[in-house]
This record gives sequence, C-alpha cells and structure tokens, in this order.
Amino acid sequence: MASRFARLVCTKCEATYEPDSRLNLCPVAGCAGSLFARYHAAPLDRDAVAGRPRSIWRWHELMPIVKPENIVSLGEGGTPLLRAERLGARAGFTDLWIKDESGNPTGSFKARGLSAAVSKAKELGLTAIALPTAGNAGGAAAAYAAKAGIACHVYMPRDTPRLFPLECERYGASVTLVDGLIDDCGKLVAARAKEQGWHDVSTLKEPYRVEGKKTMGYELAEDLGWELPDAIVYPTGGGTGLIGMCKAFDEMEELGWIGSARPRMIAVQAEGCAPIPKAFDAGKPVSERCADAHTYASGLRVPKAYADYLILRDVRASGGVAVAVSDDDMRAACDAIGAAEGLFIAPEGGAAWAAVQKLAAEGRLDRASRIVLFNTGSGFKYL
Repeated sequence: MASRFARLVCTKCEATYEPDSRLNLCPVAGCAGSLFARYHAAPLDRDAVAGRPRSIWRWHELMPIVKPENIVSLGEGGTPLLRAERLGARAGFTDLWIKDESGNPTGSFKARGLSAAVSKAKELGLTAIALPTAGNAGGAAAAYAAKAGIACHVYMPRDTPRLFPLECERYGASVTLVDGLIDDCGKLVAARAKEQGWHDVSTLKEPYRVEGKKTMGYELAEDLGWELPDAIVYPTGGGTGLIGMCKAFDEMEELGWIGSARPRMIAVQAEGCAPIPKAFDAGKPVSERCADAHTYASGLRVPKAYADYLILRDVRASGGVAVAVSDDDMRAACDAIGAAEGLFIAPEGGAAWAAVQKLAAEGRLDRASRIVLFNTGSGFKYL
C-alpha cells in the first residue's frame, strides 16, 4: 500500500508546496487559495482495485496518507448507488439514480472528508483540530478525532438541531454554541485556532477533506461501468463534494480510466440561502454573502462558501447550472423518496430531487438522461 502524493498546489496562484507541509491555505501574500493534493503520474490499473474492501481507502494510491498506520477509518465509503425506478417513473424519468450517503459512519457523507483530514492530521503529528459546522461535519470530526486520540473543538450555530451537538459531545469533543451562522463560527475558530495552536479543518481551508470527498466520484464511475452519468445533482453548502468529484474525474481521465466527457454538475441550494445560484445567474466568479440565511436544511445554510470560486468554475465548465428550491419543496421531495424508494433522507437530499423536477419542468434537464442525485445524510438527524 503506497500513496503517490507528490505536492500541494494552490488552486488560485498555482504555487507548489511540499507534501509534508502543515499548511491550511496558500501563504502567498494576498492569495489564501485552497490547496489541492497532486499525485505522481504513473500507470494504474483500474481493475486492480476491484478486490479491495469498499471504502475510501481502496483508492490509496490517490489518497494523501503516506504511511498506512496513520489511516483513521470507521468504515466510510462504499455507499450504494440505487436505481430509483419507482420514483423516476412517477415523474417521467427513465434513468434516475440515488447515491445514498446516509449509511456512512456518523450518518452522512462528511465521514469521507473527515476520515482523510483526521488521518493526515495524525500523520503530521497534530494534536488538536477545530472546525465550524452546520451539524454533520462536527459529528464526523468528533468521531474520527476520538478514534485517532486527537482533541476536537467544534463550533456550531446555537439553533442547530439538538442531536448534532449531542453527538459531538458523545464522541468527547468540546462544543461551543454560537449566536450566529456557520461563517460566524468560522471566524471564532480561526481566532481560537491561532491562539491555541489547533489545526483548522474548515471546509476547503485545509487540503484533505476534499480528498476524502472525491472518492464519491471514483465510486460513481466504477458503479456505472466507468461511464459517467449525464447529470449529477448535488446539494451544495460548502461544495467540497462537488469540487472533489470534478477533481476525481480529472484524475481518472489522466489515468486513462475514463474519457473527456463530463456530467453536468448541478449545484442545489435553498431559496433562503442561495448565494451560488445568484452568482451563477449573474455571471459572477464568486458569490456575495447571504445576509439573512434561513432554511431547515442545516447543511445548506452556508451564507458564503469559502471556495465558491471553485464551485462556480466547476459548474460552468461542466455545462451545469445552479438552482434554488424552497423548504416546502424539500419536505415534499423527502416524503416522495421515502414513499417510493424506502429511504429516510436528509432535507439536503430532498433538495436534490426537488431541483431535478424543477429543472425538468423548465426544460433544462432531459427526463430521458441518466441522472444521479445525492442524498448526503440521514433524515433521522432532523427529528
């Protein structure tokens, strides 16, 4: 088992850094771009992974952990890609699929990114991590930090559903409830991390959560016989998964595993917090902060994603679109998926199905195309 991790590269100025750097963001003056892990180019047989355990670590050559003993795993990844035949038929879709992330440890896709980030923190000898969270990321960070023996400090909005702070506390994390939104939590994390020497693992303010999330792209390609779908519909808060999958597709093309064709990446947000659709429609390269962010889908209540420039870049490059849906439509979509497919999904997953129907009704999405929508977590956490 060996990683091909070669260097870190800034997504803005393209400055490069050593793979053992303890960097969060690009340190070039005035840049502060998100950093991506890059890998040594060498042939790799995609069929060689077929017999490996179905987790994010089956792609270990393309993951940033150099020494296997530093991997911190709770069995994340390998989630099912389900044919949503009954759901699709009710609305006239002939090739609809759901990538269901609710079976991950701690009940959401956040397990992927935090497994990678905590593993790298362990490898770098870091002893404490901190992050702002809308809920699921905090639970995942706390769980993996507990497994690694690393202290974890979680900051979340005070009105986050009670289960989320309770879960973090159960894993032994220190939880601070903040009067404000996730970006207010982020400001406190940045200040306290600097004072206390904690490692900040905020979304795309460190290089490794995106590496865990990109594995959704690898799994999707493998499960569809190395043919990517026509469209991926993704509930977008911080956007790490959308960005990560696009990164995975580029890596797979470089390896010769897939061709140059890409799915349309469709970013979905809530009408009460829709900075990405607004920036997309205005043709802007970055978003403006949503001043009055409100939605019951906690994971979508992100007033301004740090790496919004990457989200918008990847959506546009794929010929995709960014769209907002109402909370009422999310609730109806969650009920429809549950009744048709037997899945108790998170409201963020409901947002994806609501967006599919909205875009099809507007003539912006072909009902006969192969569409994969992502359910990012379990509905049980929103009780």
